[in-house]
Amino acid sequence: MNTSPKTLTVEECDILLADLLGRSKGGAGWRYALRTYTMAVLMLDAGLRVGELVRLELRDLFFQEKPVKTLIIRALIAKRKRERSVPMSVRAQYALRDYLSESPRLHAADDTSYAFRVFLRDEHLTTRQVERAIRSAAMKAIGRPVHPHILRHTFASRLMRVTDSRTVQELLGHKNLSSTQVYTHPNEDDKKKAIERANDYPHGLHGFGDNSPRLSDVANGINACRTNHDH
Repeated sequence: MNTSPKTLTVEECDILLADLLGRSKGGAGWRYALRTYTMAVLMLDAGLRVGELVRLELRDLFFQEKPVKTLIIRALIAKRKRERSVPMSVRAQYALRDYLSESPRLHAADDTSYAFRVFLRDEHLTTRQVERAIRSAAMKAIGRPVHPHILRHTFASRLMRVTDSRTVQELLGHKNLSSTQVYTHPNEDDKKKAIERANDYPHGLHGFGDNSPRLSDVANGINACRTNHDH
């Protein structure tokens, strides 16, 4: 039984975000799409839990109306009150910059106002509303439903391939290392890369494509080697 967390492939992430960003370029519902895009990026690039995301305040994400370079997930909103800090990716900073610039009501809001609010109200989004937004966006973009926590799983799985588990533990806010180590399981990207590497034969014998050798040529080469060996 496969117990590894479900994740998105790199291609699925790109398609999902590109679709949301494309819809945010004007037209009906563009502010809604831009908000969903920004939330998705924060979960993919900072590993936020949806419960933490909806309780973020403007002061958490912006300083003097510019995106912060390091996000502090305060103990008050973090799971089990475990405060942590996550450096912000360039993509996340750009997303926040655009989100603020296209949201006039946020400019006039107090720093302690929620960053992701119900439009025309001062209430923060509920976790269920975020789940519906991400699920709907994924169905449209990649043809299958995606729970927001899968975006956090994807963040964690990517990190496990470039750094040590202790660093990932800190970035995720896990109390126990065992919670982090579930992300060491291979995902579909890992399996695909493994097959590609396994079939990356020397001397241009890649097994696929127009330049691949014919089976008869390979067989002739093997027979020639045997003949030389016999001599």
